[in-house]
Amino acid sequence: MPQSEASRTQTTLHDRLNELLHRPGPLDKRALLATLDAEIAARETRAYTAGWNDALAELRRRRSS
Repeated sequence: MPQSEASRTQTTLHDRLNELLHRPGPLDKRALLATLDAEIAARETRAYTAGWNDALAELRRRRSS
C-alpha cells in the first residue's frame, strides 16, 4: 500500500453511512446501496491486501533470521 494511502485517515463505515443518509436532497436508495457496496468492497480489498503484506513481511523476517 502506498505511504499516502496508509497514512490517510480512514472514515468508519458507520460515519460514512451517516454522511450518506444525512446529506441534503432526496434519498436515492439504489444509489446509496451501490455506493455502500463499492466502498465495502474497496475496504475488504485493502484489508485483504494488508493481511497478505503482513504475512509476507513476517515470512521475510523469519527467512532473514
